[in-house]
Amino acid sequence: MRLLVVLSILFMSSLLAFEYKLQAKKVSSNIYCFFGEPQAINSKNNGNMVNSCFVEIGNHYLVIDSGPTYNYAKEAHSLIKKIKNLPVAYVINTHVHDDHWLGNSYYKKLGIDIIGSKKFQEEGKLETTRMQRMVLPEAYENTTQEFPNIFVDQEKKLKIDNQEIFIYSVNQKAHTKSDLLIYIPKLKAIFVGDVVFNDRVPSLRDGDINRWIETLQSIQEGNYKYIIGGHGSLINKHSIDFTYNYLVELKQKVLEAIEDGIDIEDATTSILMPEYKNVHMYDVLHKQNVETAYRTLEWEQ
Repeated sequence: MRLLVVLSILFMSSLLAFEYKLQAKKVSSNIYCFFGEPQAINSKNNGNMVNSCFVEIGNHYLVIDSGPTYNYAKEAHSLIKKIKNLPVAYVINTHVHDDHWLGNSYYKKLGIDIIGSKKFQEEGKLETTRMQRMVLPEAYENTTQEFPNIFVDQEKKLKIDNQEIFIYSVNQKAHTKSDLLIYIPKLKAIFVGDVVFNDRVPSLRDGDINRWIETLQSIQEGNYKYIIGGHGSLINKHSIDFTYNYLVELKQKVLEAIEDGIDIEDATTSILMPEYKNVHMYDVLHKQNVETAYRTLEWEQ
């Protein structure tokens, strides 16, 4: 009788567990991604506004970004195992924004090594994460701040089942100070985190517009079949174009404003770039992007 009660409680708990209702999208025969909504973090998407990918490399998976919460990572991993039940070799965090790495707490429990920029060591743990403030408590349940245990300073080469994976630190402030690029030659695929956005306006708040454009130009020079960013579902070699074109035009218009003696407050209201007005998150991010770009470019002038 007691056993039946325990089993009943466990069954009910499983029914009450938070679900994101994630769906894995097949990018290629070796790559599956969970593509987030083109939105800000809120209590409806509960952080499901970011990309997390599983790459089949030999007899293992490589996870690119663990996602926004423990529950997200657990659900994504469970779904991938139904496609092919392979062990995870490593998790790589593309940068320090918490929507990309709070799922580490799930993989840490499995004893899996997590790789990230050396900048993680400098950032320190957050007093309160954005997810903690903005998502439902049941979505955030079991989530803890677990940083990488393997750090990349310049570059690192992994070998998984005789396949080579190259991890490069951008080594300058582009989207953040901690951006990593993960290149898998056999698949002609590069995972670039939030260096590339599509389906929504990029966020420049922690970045440097000049270094970001330079990083995108260096990626454009590569021969990639897949360029997979941190936000947005476009994954072919043209997935880079939206972010690049937006930042180049933004830089040009801000430089013109500085040259014409327009102050920062007037620049944020006059530099509208109307062709982007209907793109997701324009209203939330564009003025902020103008202000950030202005401060960077004015200082460099």
